Amino acid sequence: MATLTLKNVPGELVDVLKQEAKQNRRSLNQEALSRLERSLESRKRSGAETVASLRLLHRRFARPAFLTDRFIERAKNEGRP
Repeated sequence: MATLTLKNVPGELVDVLKQEAKQNRRSLNQEALSRLERSLESRKRSGAETVASLRLLHRRFARPAFLTDRFIERAKNEGRP
């Protein structure tokens, strides 16, 4: 594997990256590699792949059938005088 050295990285960026690494239980190096890989992978997607991915997300987060406007209004007003 190759070694990459970054110069003149702003301190604030390093601090944020360290915080994210800690939250994700990764080393600073692992976090930087993960983010670099993700940013480059997203550029390799074709338009059709992006559309397919968005459609999948839309279906995944679509409003459930029982969550109608009437149901929501009843839930908001429940217990109010």
